[in-house]
Amino acid sequence: MHIAEGVLTTPVLISGAFIAFAGTVVGLSKTKIEDIPKTAVFASAFFVASLVHIPLGVGSVHLMLNGLLGILLGWAAVPAILTALFLQAILFQFGGLTALGVNTVVMATPAVICYYLFRKLVLVSKNRASYISIVSAFLCGAFAILLSALILAFCLMLSGDEFKAVAGIAIIVHIPIMVVEGIVTCVCISFVKKVKPEILYIFDKQKESKI
Repeated sequence: MHIAEGVLTTPVLISGAFIAFAGTVVGLSKTKIEDIPKTAVFASAFFVASLVHIPLGVGSVHLMLNGLLGILLGWAAVPAILTALFLQAILFQFGGLTALGVNTVVMATPAVICYYLFRKLVLVSKNRASYISIVSAFLCGAFAILLSALILAFCLMLSGDEFKAVAGIAIIVHIPIMVVEGIVTCVCISFVKKVKPEILYIFDKQKESKI
């Protein structure tokens, strides 16, 4: 899902860079010092997962875990994803520096949206993976990929009519990834709940300590 250099028009690139910058500022302002190690760990997970990709024209198909990052990190997912994409661009030439902002928007925006839509449902049970939690985790992972594919397609269509066919294909080919991502998110959430549940509830504990 990385958009390569020289594909998008300048207005799209500038808009993407501006949105990514604004999201990063908000993300950093909401990230506490004690959250940095956790953010770094999941940024690394995103970095590794999205390295294994299948090229598709101007983009690529791969796991992202952005729904999972959204649940675990909230707004901090934006700077985490930006950092991982930056390292991928300079180390492996995935995407590109000029498209870094747009690629961040494509992958980080769904993370933040899923944070607001699914976090409370995913964390409905602290001690066990309830039915609601499992279904919500699956929907979170799948919906994040769908949103990313839609944003990717929208950016491509804004850059020229010649990309309309590619935009449609990009959405279709990500349907299997939606299913896989949903399953992976379910497994990861269930595992974290059993092994390290405080990672999921750290934000709730911080809110309680302020009351």
